[in-house]
Amino acid sequence: MRELSEQESVRYEKVEKIREVCNPYPERYEKTHSLKDAKVLEDGVCDVRLAGRVVFARKMGKLSFVRIRDLEGDMQLEFKIDEVGEERYEFFKKLIDIGDFIGAEGEIFTTQTGEKTLRVHTFEFLGKALRPLPEKFHGLTDTEIKYRERYVDLIMNEETRKVFLGRSKLYAFIHKFLGENGFLEVETPILQTAVCGASAKPFYTHHNALDIDCNLRIAPETYLKQCIAGGFDRVYEVSKCFRNEGMDTEHLQEFTQVEWYVAYWNFEDTIAFYKKFMQNLLMDIVGTMQIEYQGNVLDFGKETWNRINYCEEMERILGFAFLDIDDPKVLKEKIVEKGLYRLEDLEEYKSVSQVIDFVYKKQIRANIMEPTIIYNYPAVMMPLTRRNDEDKRRVDMFQVVAAGTELCKAYSELVDPVIQREAFEAQLKAKAEGDEETMDLDETFLASMEQGMPPISGLGFGIDRLMMILFNQPSIRDVVLFPLMKPRE
Repeated sequence: MRELSEQESVRYEKVEKIREVCNPYPERYEKTHSLKDAKVLEDGVCDVRLAGRVVFARKMGKLSFVRIRDLEGDMQLEFKIDEVGEERYEFFKKLIDIGDFIGAEGEIFTTQTGEKTLRVHTFEFLGKALRPLPEKFHGLTDTEIKYRERYVDLIMNEETRKVFLGRSKLYAFIHKFLGENGFLEVETPILQTAVCGASAKPFYTHHNALDIDCNLRIAPETYLKQCIAGGFDRVYEVSKCFRNEGMDTEHLQEFTQVEWYVAYWNFEDTIAFYKKFMQNLLMDIVGTMQIEYQGNVLDFGKETWNRINYCEEMERILGFAFLDIDDPKVLKEKIVEKGLYRLEDLEEYKSVSQVIDFVYKKQIRANIMEPTIIYNYPAVMMPLTRRNDEDKRRVDMFQVVAAGTELCKAYSELVDPVIQREAFEAQLKAKAEGDEETMDLDETFLASMEQGMPPISGLGFGIDRLMMILFNQPSIRDVVLFPLMKPRE
């Protein structure tokens, strides 16, 4: 057994004393109200049964006050020796600590200071906390401990509780809104046999029963489009995805993504629907379309969002026709010649698409604050996207960017199997050049496309990044309940 602190040793001793009176870890307790609901009851309501964790206690001679908390609220309890009896009052004073769980039954009243309170008639002990909580006035402020011990963070920090209550409400909104708009939810495999659906380095594993190597899903896209081929007109998934890439404030290797696909739409239809989705979401979750993020106000309520033509803006920045270049070495040389970056700045980028994406993120995306639609992308960047009818070097897609970060990515989907095969073959060429984030040639997906697909438009967005914007959080780890951490040494 690990070495106990002095406070922990005292609590272990108290558990044994509690066992002499009752079970310190009972089976159940029946509540009549949540703490949030109890605080709006009228004075005089009796037989109210509440339960929660003790987060504050002021123990005195014959009258004491306790504050208990659950996820969405807290409530003051009044303990009087005349109400609960001398023996139970002594049990309360000597054996109940901050962090313990109790249940109490009594009458609602309002104190002279105006606080709604439960006058306790009877109470039950519901669970002993063997570890003390952090010091009450400072709470939990160590960032690493917050991520490692999220349960303590949730107990101590109201802001954390607000964020993760909001995340649950966000999931509920997504299912409700998409369901009301005719979408059907499906599930697609996490274990896959082809890396496809996004540009990312995968995690690999081995399937013992089938004796095959598999990769963890980087995106659900190709399977959802197979659903469209099979007859689903509107389909979506809330999917766990895994990408074996670097960690920063906006990226984790395990993340949650929503993707939806609609038959017979193009990307302009999806722009209109996404705008409606976001405006309804903001009103439902935070109650306003103007939100503050890291000191800036983002207005999603405008009738018209800003637009930037990706290819035109990149040509203006680069000063040359970059779509005509298919050799990454030549592209890098011209960028260096322009004076934008040094060759060593571009060294790790192996393919044309990687080089273009680097320049875009540094020169365009990083400078965007207000919600902005970026459209008209290079085809080399998006192998699953429909080519523009007027210029095959460009694709019909858009992203919405705000506060320098991507909120969503959406296409008019590529449904021509001949062009799709050519795009996959180009991906294989980029892989041979050293780009580890390219897709495999997925014959199963190509077969579904050859079976016939209608016009499709699809959209994907990360739950985690959206949560950062909604709740003004500086790091993706602040909106993920249990982010992966390196084990303590």
